[in-house]
Amino acid sequence: MSTPVIRGKYFEDFEVGVEFTTPARTITQTDIVNFACLSGDFNEVHTNFEYCKTTAFGEPIAHGPMVYAVAAGLQYASGVNDGTLLALLQIDGWKMLGPVKHGDTIRLVSTVLEKKASSKPDRGTLKFMRRIVKQDGSVVQEMQATLLYRRRPQ
Repeated sequence: MSTPVIRGKYFEDFEVGVEFTTPARTITQTDIVNFACLSGDFNEVHTNFEYCKTTAFGEPIAHGPMVYAVAAGLQYASGVNDGTLLALLQIDGWKMLGPVKHGDTIRLVSTVLEKKASSKPDRGTLKFMRRIVKQDGSVVQEMQATLLYRRRPQ
């Protein structure tokens, strides 16, 4: 059996203050409908075009957790976590700052805030400021995320 190739960043590869940006992805109406089906959240603000004409949004918007989930996938696609992320430990201060509609393109911008070695020599925690940003530069969600990463093997 072969050892899997690790392309992700180890705990030691991160430095406080460093920022990285993921690839981008366009949100589609199909994404919104599929998330409604997956989650069971058929709130009219996500699924009813006629109702949404009476709201400030004018059309259905993506679910906040769906936008977060897509951003997590974008982080994986960036390669940062591949083979080195052990766990998501905590999300603090998750804020919804603006709507995401079908046709919007989002990316995740993460800045390392804190870095702490664990008492276990094979891991350490990193705290990031995560901002989900649309094509126009507006931040639609932000939060602090604490993640557990592998340390580089000796």
